[in-house]
Amino acid sequence: MTNRTQRLVDTLTARIREGVVRPGERLPTESSLVETYGVSRTVVREAISRLQAAGLVETHHGRGSFVLARPSTNRFLTGPGGEATLEDVAGLLEFRTAFEVEAAALAARRRTDAQLADLREALDAFAGAADHPSTAVNADYRFHLRIALATGNHHFADLVSSLGPSMIVVPRDRLDPGGRFAGIVAEHENIYGAIARQDADAARAAARVHLSNSHTRLLQDGPAPGTGG
Repeated sequence: MTNRTQRLVDTLTARIREGVVRPGERLPTESSLVETYGVSRTVVREAISRLQAAGLVETHHGRGSFVLARPSTNRFLTGPGGEATLEDVAGLLEFRTAFEVEAAALAARRRTDAQLADLREALDAFAGAADHPSTAVNADYRFHLRIALATGNHHFADLVSSLGPSMIVVPRDRLDPGGRFAGIVAEHENIYGAIARQDADAARAAARVHLSNSHTRLLQDGPAPGTGG
């Protein structure tokens, strides 16, 4: 039960961090969480208790649990004053490759149906955001964060959370619907498809191809102004 509880805590914490459930808003009901995540009421109650202990939610009898604040994180800075240089972002991609490739493989082995649905939602949002750079970056980040959550190992999610959306590399023409964007969406689809099939080797390979291609695009075009890379 402990692992299931921690996975639910990680997932709900990510929802709060992403702004899906905002401060002042109510979490889904206990019954809804049981049905969505396929866990027992005991797991849900323990997860809510941990969120309360962390100061993220408060529960009112008869009304439900409400978000108090977004979790704080100690973000990695990608350069002096948080300004990303080409060298900084290239190094960040190397670092991401070191853990995200294996995270994809673990997610393929361990993901739940609910986690796969969450991954699909993030990918669909990314694919539909070609004309909205900020939306695309946030959806792309959610996609990678949710892969980390699906590993069932909270250290992966903690690391991705600490990096934040600035970990997403955005070449200048990335959001051109008639250019490379469709290809980048396809790279994400390949990762998703392997995780959906629970094919760890294919997930590992697809993640490596995506991050390698991101590195190539970065060197060709440089990071877009105003982004983390």
